Formats: sequence, structure tokens, C-alpha cells
Amino acid sequence: MPFIRGDGTGVDIWPAAQKVIDAAVECAYGADRSISWFKIYAGDEACEKYGTYQYLPQDTLNAIKEYGIAIKGPLTTPVGGGMRSLNVALRQINDLYACVRPCKYYPGTPSPHKTPEKLDVIVYRENTEDIYLGIEWPKGSEVGEKLITLLNQDLIPATPEHGKKQIPLDAGIGIKPISKTGSQRLVRRAIQHALRLPKPKQMVTLVHKGNIMKYTEGAFRDWGYELTTTEFRAECITERESWILSNKEQNPDITLEDNARAIEPGYDALTPEKQAKVIQEVENVLNSIWDTHGQGQWQDKVMVNDRIADSIFQQIQTRPAEYSILATMNLNGDYLSDAAAAMVGGLGMGPGANIGDTCAIFEATHGTAPKHAGLDRVNPGSVILSGVMMLEYMGWQEAADLIKKGISDAIANREVTYDLARMMTPPVEPPLKCSEFAEAIIKYFS
Repeated sequence: MPFIRGDGTGVDIWPAAQKVIDAAVECAYGADRSISWFKIYAGDEACEKYGTYQYLPQDTLNAIKEYGIAIKGPLTTPVGGGMRSLNVALRQINDLYACVRPCKYYPGTPSPHKTPEKLDVIVYRENTEDIYLGIEWPKGSEVGEKLITLLNQDLIPATPEHGKKQIPLDAGIGIKPISKTGSQRLVRRAIQHALRLPKPKQMVTLVHKGNIMKYTEGAFRDWGYELTTTEFRAECITERESWILSNKEQNPDITLEDNARAIEPGYDALTPEKQAKVIQEVENVLNSIWDTHGQGQWQDKVMVNDRIADSIFQQIQTRPAEYSILATMNLNGDYLSDAAAAMVGGLGMGPGANIGDTCAIFEATHGTAPKHAGLDRVNPGSVILSGVMMLEYMGWQEAADLIKKGISDAIANREVTYDLARMMTPPVEPPLKCSEFAEAIIKYFS
């Protein structure tokens, strides 16, 4: 198993995580299974071994490609122009298009939220597109000014209809690519995951800002629904389709127009053309899926709906139990996964995986925190829980379950590191060290 220790507190959290994972495998399988760890290098440690600026050596990339799996601690983003995030580079080089971030509450974990136990979501974040692709130019650059001039003069000139929509020449400028291929493969993996969940959690919510960015984020939503109603037609139902079917089930004599009026807010204020479009939508749904999804059959399908990005931040706090899998684009997913993690204990308890079709990298989701490095005090929970995801990906569920039990019992018994200890009521004194937290987890395997 290739592993990258990580920078900063990686020196503390990785040995703790490795110890827990090894103990879980031994406890679950005895001598039948074990992990042979293979150290590879990235970040500051890679520069020490391979030379200056060798933050991501080819040897490391070759090993990840050969084994198809790896786990890593946090990595420093190199400072300076032209140096991109090593985490982003690993995702893009290996085409790890799905960033998977479970956010689940462990009883006893201190949280600012009144009912954190109600939140149990998995964020599926598209990893290879959006503004994270890094196609941008600084203010005053030759290419940037040429692009701005082209846009202002030829593509978005001022018109009486749209007014003056011009980009200032002193602006930095970036490109936000969202493709149909990238969107649909992300949604496909999210739906496949939903199909493995218990029935009450079989739901995928497409999170977007399509009301503003219609041809990027709005297209993500549209492509997600297109995939849902074609490739997963037998397994899925959209929220809007469920309304149409439910209306017909409750009132078999309902007219197409009354059904359309029930599902479309402000129907009576629409133009006749738009009203006709909604009526046609109702008719198409009833004609195409009534036999396979009607009469309550839709309730056994994966529900696919969508929400505007800014509203979902409120809804996971005010109505957390209504959501299960949140599928979204890169920037939205970055914000959303960190916000959700804060509700259930913070990034110290937030695992993450980056998964493609042929490779997966599991990682701590927090930063390097160099001022805490070597002090044996930080919470190793993020990388340990990422190890749980790794074991589940490998099919070693028994070992994964042991670790989840160990973490749950340790927290419930207030055996925690300082970040959790200081937030508990009353505060835990003294808190466990990083290495001691690992030992506490292992203690509860039996």
C-alpha cells in the first residue's frame, strides 16, 4: 500500500493512523491478511529526498499508477507563482474526478449544532474541472488583456438590450469549464453509491448555482437529470416526476392542467406557451413511466432532486435529515464539505477520498498545521477515517467496522485529543496525545 506521510503534522498523525489500521486488520483477519506499507514521497519530504522543487516526483506518480491506490497525510502547497496545489495536481494527473467526503456524527463529539446527529451526508465533489483547473491570468498580463479586449469588443459588446457588461482591463481573469462528460460521470458515481445505501438514504441532490451561471452550473444540473432519466431510468425518479405521479395517485381524475398547476409555482402567471410546456411535461411523465414508477412504485427508487447552492448551506443546518448524497461541482463541493464537517466535529474528524475509474487516493482533509508538528497533540481522526474509507474500497469491511467502533467508543468515553477535549462539557483534562488517541481506539476493538 503506497503511503505519503505528509508535511507538518503528518509526522504525528500518519504513524498513529498506520498503527490503528494495522491493528484493525490483525484483529479482523489474524494472519490471513496484512498490509505491506510502501513509502512514497510528496511535498517537503520529497524535496529533501529528490532535490529542490521536486514536490511531486515521477517515482511517486508511477507508484500510484501501478498500485491504483494510495493514502496520504496533508501536503504543503508550494508558495510562489506558477506552483499549484499538490493535492489538486494529484487529482488531475490521476483523473480522480470524484472527491468523496462523508460527514457523519459520532455521539459525544462536541458540535456547535443543536442536533448534529441528524446530519449524515456524503458530498460528491467533481474534482477535475471548474475554476480549480487553474486556467487564469493575472491583472496586466499580455494574455489576460488580449482575452479581456476580445471579450469586450467581440463577444459581450454593450447593447440596448443588455446594457454595458464589460470587464475592466485591470482585472484578473479565469475560465470556469464545466463539461457534460465530467458532470455525468460524477453524478453516475453518486447514483451508484446511493443504490448501495438503505432505502431511506437513497437520495442524490444536485447542488448548483444554475439560476446565475446557466451554461455551466445550470448545465451540470440538466446533464445530471438527463443521466438520471436515461441510464438509470429503472432505478431512479426525479423529485418533479414524483410530484406528478403522486398527484395522479391521490386523484386519478386530475386533469393534465391541474397537475401542471400543482407542480409549477406561479403557473397561472405563466405565458400560454410556458403553460403548454408544463402540461406537456406532465403528459410525457405519465405516458412514459406510469406503468413502471406509478402506483407508489416510485417510492422504492433513488430520488434525484436539485437545490441552489446558497440554500443548501441553510438546509443542511435546518433540515439535515432530508439529505443524503450531495453531488456538486468543484468549488461548491469544497465549501460545502468543509461546512458540513464543521457540524459534526470539524476537519479533524473529516475523512476524504479522491476516486477515479482506475485509481483512488485517500487523504486527510485538513492542512499541515506546521506549528503543531512533532508535538504529538493533533487529532489523527481525519486520516484514520480516511483509512476506513480505504479499507471499505478494498472490500475489507470487517476491519473498517472495527475502527469505526473504536473511534465511536473512544469519543463516547471522552478519550480524545485537545481539539475535541476543550469543546466538551466539562472540558477534558488532560486531553490525550495523538499517539494515545490511536491506542484508545485500538483498546475498544474487542
